[in-house]
Amino acid sequence: MSVDALRGFDMFWIIGADSLVYALNRMSDNTATGLLKQQLDHVEWEGFRFYDLIFPLFVFIVGVSLVFSLTSAIQKVGRAAAVKRIFIRSVLLFAIGIFYSGGISSPWPDIRLTGVLNRIAIAYFFSGLFFCFFKPRALVAICVGILAGYWALMSFVPIRDVQLTKSNLATLAEQAGDTEAAALIRSRGNPSASTNRAAWAAAEKIYYGTTNRVTGAFDQGRNVSDHFDFKYLPARKYDVYYDPEGILSHTPAIATCLLGVFAGLLLRSNNYCGKWKVIYLLAAGALAIALGWLWGLQFPVIKKIWTSSYVLVAGGYSAILLGTFYAVIDVCDFRKWAQPFVWVGMNAITLYLFGDIVGGFSRRFVGGDVRNFLDAHLARGAGEMLICIVGLLLCFWFARFLYNRKIFLRL
Repeated sequence: MSVDALRGFDMFWIIGADSLVYALNRMSDNTATGLLKQQLDHVEWEGFRFYDLIFPLFVFIVGVSLVFSLTSAIQKVGRAAAVKRIFIRSVLLFAIGIFYSGGISSPWPDIRLTGVLNRIAIAYFFSGLFFCFFKPRALVAICVGILAGYWALMSFVPIRDVQLTKSNLATLAEQAGDTEAAALIRSRGNPSASTNRAAWAAAEKIYYGTTNRVTGAFDQGRNVSDHFDFKYLPARKYDVYYDPEGILSHTPAIATCLLGVFAGLLLRSNNYCGKWKVIYLLAAGALAIALGWLWGLQFPVIKKIWTSSYVLVAGGYSAILLGTFYAVIDVCDFRKWAQPFVWVGMNAITLYLFGDIVGGFSRRFVGGDVRNFLDAHLARGAGEMLICIVGLLLCFWFARFLYNRKIFLRL
């Protein structure tokens, strides 16, 4: 039960709890609420906040869950059928990810091929296959190999010494005396999603005109992963010239999922009692965090390129959260408080896809004049706070409705 509850807790922040904290900060802007608000916003580039844990925690939980689901599938229908299930689920989730990002509502190239669900699909696909065909020791070697290999790739492969950001590229164009190219680069819109490739061509001219090479660069837009996306990732890129769910950075996300697999193997093991499972999860989490920050001295902790140090830091916190939930819910049998999270956790993908729609109904109930009245007579931000609370309650109600009727979207 703790795994489903933790998944629901993770989704809780995605479907609206973060907005609740933002509204609280507007109502009472002080040091405490300011710190909470800061923790619920991603770090711009290097570093780590609570909100930088939400995505890898979900990938980690996917790894935990596949241990139970695939073990059962292999025992019941065999390995070949389990592999077929992995393939079908991964393809469906990847397709839903494209649909969630807009699908083909816009003409090519204004279509995003990568995103959160796409990364989860890729991590699940490879981790699931590895789990089906390799023993735990081999899985450890694969995970270490992925982290070390990605570090070596990012650290030692030379790239052109140019930062792929609009401001920097426009500045370089101006320095070269090409004011027309600078204006094109600074123009509004995303040139990677446009059929008018003049702005993109201007950026390419600067990129390929740069002859200086550099290794071990981890700046935003100036690293191996971002440059690889610029050259090889087709269609719309989230950050114009590269994507936070880019091609190369999918690889260490597989390692994040494998860390979840190791936690799942521990939970499923009959060799340890619940108390020792908790101790091992907490200790392993603390060790991973320490190693991650130590590695981060050379290979910084950066979510947007999913660095190996980030994998360890996020995986460590994920293991500690899992150990805490497991201790409280499954070992101490203190469960009632977690039931709403279980409702959400059992239909996490459904809530992710429809959470905005369900939560959006809250404005139909308490938006408009109701919100304005509360802002004017109670406190600034009180109206938005009520909208957030009603939205969360609707999401929990929807999740409970599906749970009670045994309606689960399991791809």
